[in-house]
Parts: sequence; structure tokens; C-alpha cells
Amino acid sequence: MRPYQAIEWLDEVGTDASRPSSAVRMIDQRQIPHDIAYIDYTQASGVADAIRMMVIRGAPAIGLAAAYGLAVSAVYGPDDPSALREHLTHEAMVLRASRPTAVNLFWAIERMLRRIADPALNTAAVIRKAVVAEAKAIDAENLKMDLAIARNAFPLIPSVANIYHHCNTGPLATGGYGTALGVIRYAHEQGKRVHVFVDETRPRLQGARLTAWELQQMGIPFTVVPDSASGHIMRTRKIDLCVVGCDRIAANGDVANKIGTYNLALAARAHGVPFYSAGPSSTVDLATLTGEDIPIEERPAEEVTHIGNISLTPDGTSVANPAFDITPADYITAIITEKGVAYPPYTQSLRSTA
Repeated sequence: MRPYQAIEWLDEVGTDASRPSSAVRMIDQRQIPHDIAYIDYTQASGVADAIRMMVIRGAPAIGLAAAYGLAVSAVYGPDDPSALREHLTHEAMVLRASRPTAVNLFWAIERMLRRIADPALNTAAVIRKAVVAEAKAIDAENLKMDLAIARNAFPLIPSVANIYHHCNTGPLATGGYGTALGVIRYAHEQGKRVHVFVDETRPRLQGARLTAWELQQMGIPFTVVPDSASGHIMRTRKIDLCVVGCDRIAANGDVANKIGTYNLALAARAHGVPFYSAGPSSTVDLATLTGEDIPIEERPAEEVTHIGNISLTPDGTSVANPAFDITPADYITAIITEKGVAYPPYTQSLRSTA
């Protein structure tokens, strides 16, 4: 497998020796699979733009990006500790506004702000060191959580399995091992014979571009299919299970995930195929009672009306482009986190895996 990093922290870049100098480096996921390019960021506003413009995407990776965005803001922020805290509070607001649906973004920001607020951090230098360390801790924890999710899901995967997957949930989406795609990856690495049916995932084609590329790097056999083919594939092929990621899980088990997930869950229910959602416990939002309370991001119309610079629709076409949908808990066989596997009723089981 060719090594690649969705996001990483670079220490001591640049030439200014008066203070530590660092950057957040991200692979530009908009360019994959045709180009592997990296962009370095030294401001939280740049990181927020990267999240908004989908240079980086995937709920865990977005949270990690926000943490590193605050860390890089700390490195280049004011030298007075009070002014630095005020600066970081403002930068947190900028990062919060980047995307509304993935709860990991807000979870990571709140965790970082709690660390920043520690009164024991009494100089700017100490604050900087603590904030960078906290972001690196989140990074390390992402990898451990991904691996635990994969191990918890392992008994659910037959020794020979056709698996349906939507969007992209590999290392590109988490900065670690992968969540739903990590489940598939781990099964493959442990010797199970898996074949993945990959939804292309319109309109941004995260499945066709990113998941296909990652599976190719991993040496896992796969077939890319149109989003609209799921019912036909399930009727004519032996699909053993679906496994998808999650951007936010409500207390009742409703799951917000990439648009098209609900359609796939409906097809799975109609054909008796188990449907699993996999993600870190930080994605579980017990304060949100149902999926109806989850804000759904509306993306620009051009994502639907154009492919690159090529227009597909008549001028003036009205467009709805929700980035996510809500899959009701009734359609989800189980929810897998690093803390275990939750089964219905989710109002009870999620409290032990959140």
C-alpha cells in the first residue's frame, strides 16, 4: 500500500527562529485520483476554507483539521496569554462556521477550547505547547479508535463477503485507519475474502474517486456502481451487508451521513441485507434527540449542474443539493463504535457506546 496522509502536523517549517514555526499539511482530496497534491496551512481561516471547499472531508478528519487549525493559530498568535486566548476563541468561531452537520467538528473545537482555558497555562509559550499537544493527542486517538471499530465489527463480516459501501470512510476521511472502510480493510488484512461494491456517491463522486483509489492502494477487489443501481445490485448479486460511515448520530439512533445513504438503507431493507453504520463515539450526539434536529448542509448548485467547468443543465435550472440525509434508526441493524456494537433500542444501547 502506497503511504499517504490525509492530514499531518509539520513542526519547525520556515526560517523564523524567534518562535516555533509549524504548518498543517493536507492532501487535496479534490485532485484524487489524478493528482496527489498537498497544501500547507498556517492560519485557521485557511483550514476553515479547506474544510468548506472539501480539500479535506469526512467527519473525523474534519474534527482533526479543526484541532490542528487552532494549534497553528496558537503557534502564530499573540505573545500575551490573555490576547492569545481571545484570538483562539475567535478562530474557533471561524472554524465552527465551516460546515454544520458533522458533530466531530464541534466536539474537537470544544475539547481544544477546554484545554486553552486551563488557568494553569500561564504564558503564551505554555499555551502553544499544550494546544499543539492536544491536537496531536486527537490525531493519535483517531487511529486507535478506527482500529477498535474495525475489531469490534470483525465478527459481523462473513469469511467470504460482498459488501456495499457509500461515500468514503477510509484514511482520507479520518486521518487514521478508516471507519466503515477500516472495517472492510481489517477484514481483508485478517484473511477474509471481501469484494466491495462502491457507490459512486454523486454529486462529488467520493466513492468513484476516493474510495476506489483507496481500495486500489489496499489491494482490495471492488466494483464501482451508479448510486441508482443499489436495488438492482442487491436483487441480482449476493450482497452480505452494507457498511457506511456517519457524520452525526442522534440519541435515538437516527444517522446523518452523506446524501444517498438513506436510499441505500431502503434498498437494503427491501432485500433483507444487514445495514451497519460505523464511526467513533464522538459522532454520537446524545444532546440531539432525533435526526429531525440535525442541521443538513446545502451545498452549491454548481456541484450538481456542472462537472468541472462543463455545464450539464439548462441555464436557470433550480437545484436542491443537500450534502447529507437522515437514515432512520429503524433501518439500521447496528451502530459500531470503538466502544462496542450498539443494537436497537438505540436510546438505551448508545449510552454505553458513546
